[in-house]
Amino acid sequence: MSDDNMSLDNSHHVPIIGYHRAPLSQKFGAPRQPNLVALTSVIEMIAPYDTPAAFDGLEAFSHIWVSWQFHHNYRHKDNQQANSGFRAQVRPPRLGGNQKIGVFASRSMYRPSELGLSVVKLERIEIVQGRVLLIIKGADMIDGTPIIDIKPYVAYSDVLLDAKSGFAPIAPVLLDVVMTEAAYEQFMLLASVAEPAEVSNNDASHSSIKSVPKSATVASMVEHIQSQLLISDIDVIKALIAQDPRPAYRRREKETSFIMRYKSVDVSFWLIDSGQLQITAVVAI
Repeated sequence: MSDDNMSLDNSHHVPIIGYHRAPLSQKFGAPRQPNLVALTSVIEMIAPYDTPAAFDGLEAFSHIWVSWQFHHNYRHKDNQQANSGFRAQVRPPRLGGNQKIGVFASRSMYRPSELGLSVVKLERIEIVQGRVLLIIKGADMIDGTPIIDIKPYVAYSDVLLDAKSGFAPIAPVLLDVVMTEAAYEQFMLLASVAEPAEVSNNDASHSSIKSVPKSATVASMVEHIQSQLLISDIDVIKALIAQDPRPAYRRREKETSFIMRYKSVDVSFWLIDSGQLQITAVVAI
């Protein structure tokens, strides 16, 4: 080891520049990789990083890299324990939860840095009360995730057509999801017909910067994302469950109920004889 390396500290402190605001507040149900589910969410920038000038030019990019922290990692509660309890191997769900591989050959949350990295679609940039909100789609982060950095995705260097993907060469197989009539009626009674204009999906092929009406507040826009159940959410809920969030070792259990929290409701589902995942209840929390 060189003298220069010997003089460096073995840790590095970075600022939190914002927080992710999303319909999913718990790890269970969150996509295991980005861009598997078209889930709309918001990155709320915080001072002093929420100045619009810092995002000048970002609207020209369709996607961004987001560096973030696994804040629900149980080891995060005790940094000293995290540093002393390095886990060299993990069991990826993709391998059935039984086979071990090296942590650096996985995307496990149990990493020395506790950092995640995701490419997401940048729907648009909104300026609310002089602050910046990034409306994104396809994130694999839950609500409250600390954001460490944001960079534009550049296709000419970031797309690697000859890349090999080890034990995960293709996307995971999706399960068919059905819904009982009772669960559907419960959902419809709780859902709002109107799609909030501030956070509605944008079909434009590129991002944009938008100043919202003065009546809009950061808190109201975040609340729409976190808790307002919409009719269109039924498709998102089914897409999340189709990813099969159940632990790998419990995937053969039939009629064992699992609960995914989404916005303001708990969604119960189980495996039925047909091999489908059936949504059995949608209950307000």
